[in-house]
Amino acid sequence: MATQKHCLCLDLKDNPELIEEYKAYHAPGSIWPEIKDSIYGSGISSMEIFLSGNRLFMIMEVEEQFDFEKKSQADANNPKVQEWEELMWKFQQSLPWAKAGEKWVLMEKIFDLSQQ
Repeated sequence: MATQKHCLCLDLKDNPELIEEYKAYHAPGSIWPEIKDSIYGSGISSMEIFLSGNRLFMIMEVEEQFDFEKKSQADANNPKVQEWEELMWKFQQSLPWAKAGEKWVLMEKIFDLSQQ
């Protein structure tokens, strides 16, 4: 089964205590089971989040059937996902170029060594 890779970014509030708390929510075994289920259930096969300062960078590998709009609609209709997202907003802040209400911003791939 073919997969695609998507990279997204988001900022945390520049507060060391909040950043540590955010990291604790994402430590192994710490995310809520319903969140993990919603991620896998949408066709996301792998997800990693990296942190530098207060900037987050997410790498997602998705199956062919994955669709950002369908994932967004499913999340909007899932009370537990909405609860998680509201909690995470305590730590997160939109990027200056994000659209209104947008959290994670899809990044544009501009370089691939294998194509050089």
